[in-house]
Amino acid sequence: MAYIKRAAEDTIAQVSKMFPVLLVTGPRQVGKTTLLQRLAEIQQSTGIERKYVTLDDPDVRYLAKRDPALFLQRYSPPVLIDEIQYATELLPHIKMSVDRTKRKGDFWITGSQVFRLMKNVSESLAGRVGIVNLLGLTDAEIYQEPSEPFQTDASHLMNRLSVRNQKGLNEIYGRIFKGSMPELYADENVDWETYYRSYVNTYLQRDIRDLAQVADEMQFYNFMTVVAAHTSKPVVYEELANAAGISAPTAKKWLSILVSSHIIALVQPYHNHALKRVVKMPLLHFLDTGLAAYLLKWGNPEALERGAMSGAFFESYVFSEIYKSYLNAGKEPPIFYYRDKDQKEIDLLLYQNGILSPIEIKKAASPGKTAIKNFNVLEPVTREGAFEGLESLKVEIGTGSVICMANDLLPVDEKNWFVPVWLI
Repeated sequence: MAYIKRAAEDTIAQVSKMFPVLLVTGPRQVGKTTLLQRLAEIQQSTGIERKYVTLDDPDVRYLAKRDPALFLQRYSPPVLIDEIQYATELLPHIKMSVDRTKRKGDFWITGSQVFRLMKNVSESLAGRVGIVNLLGLTDAEIYQEPSEPFQTDASHLMNRLSVRNQKGLNEIYGRIFKGSMPELYADENVDWETYYRSYVNTYLQRDIRDLAQVADEMQFYNFMTVVAAHTSKPVVYEELANAAGISAPTAKKWLSILVSSHIIALVQPYHNHALKRVVKMPLLHFLDTGLAAYLLKWGNPEALERGAMSGAFFESYVFSEIYKSYLNAGKEPPIFYYRDKDQKEIDLLLYQNGILSPIEIKKAASPGKTAIKNFNVLEPVTREGAFEGLESLKVEIGTGSVICMANDLLPVDEKNWFVPVWLI
């Protein structure tokens, strides 16, 4: 299979130089091991021989759980330990090792069951571990184009014009339908439906079965399908619970499992004291549109593009591209959304350095000026006295974007731009 160069490579190499332990987390099969093995090969050329061991192997796992100290003698650093969540007994021994040697980058570890793993890591390795979240491929990785965190300002977008290739509606929906799993792009012989069926079965049987709070795998599968049907919508637990035939507390618990295993992301509503009527519900986005399309039984990109959920999938695709552009750079995605009690919405807000940049997402090729009609709801945050004299909390409204199917980057007015989706 062909190796696809990942945008997070430089971030991971940098984090490894800063911490004794590097943890790369993310959902199953997004390429965590492949990426780290690639970086280990590059290290080999500088004389660093890094051992590789996977805790997927039952014999190795037995040794790691029964005698962690002996395991670390056998697999002494520098080492790459795959699927660390299967033997968290190793973590205190890794701590002792790094406290003794104080060498950066001694341990590279991966984990896909974040819900079990993070509590153990934070207790055992606080201050000693650098964490990078890796998700599926971005467009920049698939098409091997330069990648950096998305910004709305015009100069940033102008620079992107020279390094991104124009893509039409069919190509965009082909990409949305296919999803972002590396194996689907590295090997053209992999069948899409077979791949995702296997992926879901593995997730349910390996990850979900391990969790005491999930008694019925098929009920959880049904819940995942309900959640996929709610992508790009605000979370209403009672609604999800009723559709899945479970209680609201169970829906809340199960949704947190999907969040912590990076199947979905919840976008928090932006709020401050100047905006009085904001709703508090988070917004839900499926992070892999291919997995969502499989769960909802869409048969091909054309049916998806023409179907009732076409716009919702387009929104989740745009969100995940922007979200991943920040994760790949090692940054916390500064992404919020706006919705108030008058049903006025702004799909995404980027909030950085006291600047709030509104983003509307429209599948249309020519959305028109009405696309920015809700941007003015943010005006109260810029006014004098909005924060009772606290000058430092005043917010500036930045350049706005309408991300759409336009063919070119064009101004809506002096403050906002129509941005072709292939530029993100």
